[in-house]
Amino acid sequence: LMTLDLTSIGAVALDMDGVLWRSSQVMPGIPGFFDFLQQHGIAFAFATNNSTTSVEAYVERLRAIGIPARAEQVVTSAVATADYVSRRYPASTPLYIIGDDGIRTALAERGFREDPPNAQVVVVGLDFAATFDKLKLATLRIRAGADFIGTNGDRTFPLPEGLVPGNGALLALLETATDVAPVVIGKPERVMFDVTLSRLGTAPERTLMIGDRMETDIVGAQRAGWQTALVLTGVTTAEEAEQAVADGQVGAVFDTLETLRAAWEAALG
Repeated sequence: LMTLDLTSIGAVALDMDGVLWRSSQVMPGIPGFFDFLQQHGIAFAFATNNSTTSVEAYVERLRAIGIPARAEQVVTSAVATADYVSRRYPASTPLYIIGDDGIRTALAERGFREDPPNAQVVVVGLDFAATFDKLKLATLRIRAGADFIGTNGDRTFPLPEGLVPGNGALLALLETATDVAPVVIGKPERVMFDVTLSRLGTAPERTLMIGDRMETDIVGAQRAGWQTALVLTGVTTAEEAEQAVADGQVGAVFDTLETLRAAWEAALG
């Protein structure tokens, strides 16, 4: 049932949380997997819907677990959102941002400034310090005609104590309050995959998305014409994965990156 053709892959994009680690726990076989990619000249990048963490912080974390990562290889939904905003609006456009360091840094680096009372664009990323006052101001600006952009639509966010409201929950609240649906940037939306592909420089059909979530990583990659591999180190259960394979919704399923590497080595002979 495997429709994934590992012999044709020239580049890989990996989700991070659930693929490389789960909160502080690092997944097995990481250094070996990246050694393999480098030996075979396969480019790699990282694509995450998390907009709270800066690219620099991700690069440090990746290097700390033995992955030779550079800043341009890390595409967060914050980076993709900043790309999107800078392509569509001049840097003089006043913004209102709800969100954490990741999205603020990404937009500031593109020359955008915040001017909440006059904002013409409201950008919403996950904000662990969201207050009624922040949501009130966002609602008033959107109702006054400001464009409404969300970094990602994940409805929940995994914390050690369980799933808590994600950015999608904040977007739903604002959509309910304004009757305006946001433009959403992160996976499974196309923007995220286009930005990542431009960094990798390969054709979609020669690019492999490795993720742990069907509804973001895999669905989005398939729509973008990429090949797909699901790993069972994150949120998807073996039963769900089996069903996805049976329904032709994913190229292949692997227990870990280690078993994917073994299959890939075998395929290349």
